[in-house]
Amino acid sequence: MGIFQKIFSRKRKTVKDKPETYEAKEQLHSDIGANFSVVKKAFGNSKDVIMGEIILDPSSLFKVGFIYMEGMADTANIQEKIKQPLLMRSKDILQQLNMPLLDHFEMIKNHIPAIGETKPIHDFSALYKSILSGETVILVEGYTYGFAANTTGGYKRAVEEPTTQSVVRGPREGFTETLDTNISLIRKRIKTPNLWLETLVIGEVTQTNVGIMFINGIVNDKIVEEVRIRLARIEIDGILESGNIEELIQDETFTPFPTLYNSERPDVIAAGLLEGRIAILVDGTPFVLLAPALFAQFYQSAEDYYQRAEFATLIRILRYACFFISLLAPSLYIAVTTFHQELLPSSLLFSLAAQREGIPFPAFVEALIMEITFEILREAGVRLPKTVGQAVSIVGALVIGQAAVEAGLVSPAMVIVVAITAISNFVIPSFNMGISIRILRFILMIFAATFGLFGVTVGLIATVQHLCSLRSFGVPYMSPMAPFNLADQKDTILRLPQWALFSRPRFISKKNRIREDNAPTTKPERKGK
Repeated sequence: MGIFQKIFSRKRKTVKDKPETYEAKEQLHSDIGANFSVVKKAFGNSKDVIMGEIILDPSSLFKVGFIYMEGMADTANIQEKIKQPLLMRSKDILQQLNMPLLDHFEMIKNHIPAIGETKPIHDFSALYKSILSGETVILVEGYTYGFAANTTGGYKRAVEEPTTQSVVRGPREGFTETLDTNISLIRKRIKTPNLWLETLVIGEVTQTNVGIMFINGIVNDKIVEEVRIRLARIEIDGILESGNIEELIQDETFTPFPTLYNSERPDVIAAGLLEGRIAILVDGTPFVLLAPALFAQFYQSAEDYYQRAEFATLIRILRYACFFISLLAPSLYIAVTTFHQELLPSSLLFSLAAQREGIPFPAFVEALIMEITFEILREAGVRLPKTVGQAVSIVGALVIGQAAVEAGLVSPAMVIVVAITAISNFVIPSFNMGISIRILRFILMIFAATFGLFGVTVGLIATVQHLCSLRSFGVPYMSPMAPFNLADQKDTILRLPQWALFSRPRFISKKNRIREDNAPTTKPERKGK
């Protein structure tokens, strides 16, 4: 077995490998006190597990018990909808308990006002899952079962404007860390029963709720089944963010390019669903995944569809230009100034030579120093508090750049090249794609310093070949550019008017591809001359 096989080989879990926990499906006891003891032992006498009893008949000590998790359940709702009704209607409950044919589950629920969904609880595993989800478990003395009432509450972040994908014109709502809220934000925009939702739990310890949303009749059923299979295949202790899911289900592991799209904007996810994509929502994070993802998708912004088509097309062309500037500017500068000075006009060459007079480092080392310095400043600006982070990054870049030039460590032309490279990287809407370009930039700089323009060309060919080999849930990553599809070019680099976007992407949706029934005739007609 090779070294990589040893590193990445997985040892299957066995019964002996699993630690002793209290998650076994042990049946509930008929005695409420015994159930309370088991729950206390399972949670290590944690103070946030609240357990109490309501005595309905003092003479027979008939009582009802309740268990909930403080901070996750709405205590006011529990008091108003569970405790008070049971105390006020205790006589009616006792009379109905003497009826042998009466269903006691229905009897208890009939005396509790509408509190949302309820479900029966028969074992401790289901009990733990319910209280850890913010529900309240109600137990009845003498019965080996109970039921869970939906009393989910606690702290929830309000719906706010997204911070990572801001727009000038467009909706201001963003996803939150609550799964139910995120689902409702999508359903608010797509009001059709064909918007289907499937839920599952991933993570043996965290028990994270994950949702799969798609529009039946538009989505490719094979892709839906592939998403189900990949999610069901995950065996891990915990899922804390959608990025954990992304790494576990992506097609290609060793690639700098993201093969799943993420967004915290409900309108972006809704637009993706209408194109036939699948949304993967993870409880505890505001970032929702879209699959499959294409290369061109990372250079599109939600605002492209809220502005005029001409303006959106111009901005998209600018983004692709910034992509090449951010990727190639330092490497081209290194290659030309080191190996191919004959490509420069004489006046420009003399100016660059005068600037580099006295610089102790070659162009590659000079560029490497400035790029690493800027990466440090960028990371510091992200990690520092917001009140000082932006000021430190801006002032630091100005001071260090000016000081480096005056000290004779770098030339002014190199500062300009690194600055325009960094600014061009910020133009790209997707943060993930920006990171990919930053990684490839350093690789191309090494190729340029070693082989000149020939090395840059080889690096570009290898990058294009790698991009064309990628798949996202079986869909070619570079489509509709490679393989080329003329019909889908209307929304790739160009953004044609809305009346022209009458069909969905061919590689995404295999059925119901027409968005508008009268699409070919919806182009505005001129009246008169």
